[in-house]
Amino acid sequence: MLDTLARLSPPMQALAGTLFTWALTALGAAMVFFFKNIRQRVLNAMLGFASGVMIAASFWSLLSPAIALAESDGRTAWLVAAIGFVAGGLFLKIIDWVLPHIHSLDSAPEGLSTSWRRSILLVLSITLHNIPEGLAVGVAFGSVAVGIPEASMAGAAALALGIGLQNFPEGAAVSIPLRREGMGRGKAFWYGQLSGIVEPIAGVVGALLVITMRSLLPYALAFAAGAMIYVVAEELIPTSQESKGHSDLATIGVMLGFTVMMVLDVALG
Repeated sequence: MLDTLARLSPPMQALAGTLFTWALTALGAAMVFFFKNIRQRVLNAMLGFASGVMIAASFWSLLSPAIALAESDGRTAWLVAAIGFVAGGLFLKIIDWVLPHIHSLDSAPEGLSTSWRRSILLVLSITLHNIPEGLAVGVAFGSVAVGIPEASMAGAAALALGIGLQNFPEGAAVSIPLRREGMGRGKAFWYGQLSGIVEPIAGVVGALLVITMRSLLPYALAFAAGAMIYVVAEELIPTSQESKGHSDLATIGVMLGFTVMMVLDVALG
């Protein structure tokens, strides 16, 4: 598998990795064909798991390599990492202000006022935080292509695997609530998988940026990390803790997701 990936160009590697993460989103959305409802405690645990994966990936796959690369280039590593990290969070915050969306079908709309249906706003919310995930995978594969010592094909593949694992519950978290609101199974599945389609686009863009502008790589790595942590802090963890009495499962999910991603990154990276 890794040998096959290694023979591809960096943008194609990023495309392959993010098509995998999108496929896991679609697979999660396909759960709507088997279930009409999803228990709140199960949803909380899944969102917690996704949070843990993203937190671990943000450090081991993105921030740590960004710091090491900045140091090897003779730059002020902490400043490079801080600038990129804050820029990633700020970028998503600006989109958050502008793009109409909701975090769940029961939450109040955010962003600019719109008459769009709540189902569309929910899909836009998930789509929003899939952008940095795709970008992270693309930047990881691009880092391998430009010969960064801290980057490896196995590490980039591990990141894609981790992102894919946490995309599965996200796909279900879109399609099943839509079905519960009366939407047909096919249409609910379509919207669920559609939320992940931005990942291949962001992945290819990330890889292209890295291989054409290597000097931006440490900033790009930290940028992706900041964007992912923003999503975790703004949406995933708060949503998983909304239901009283089930927050313990969300916390366990965070710990488990973090552990799984840490093991993948350290063992394979």
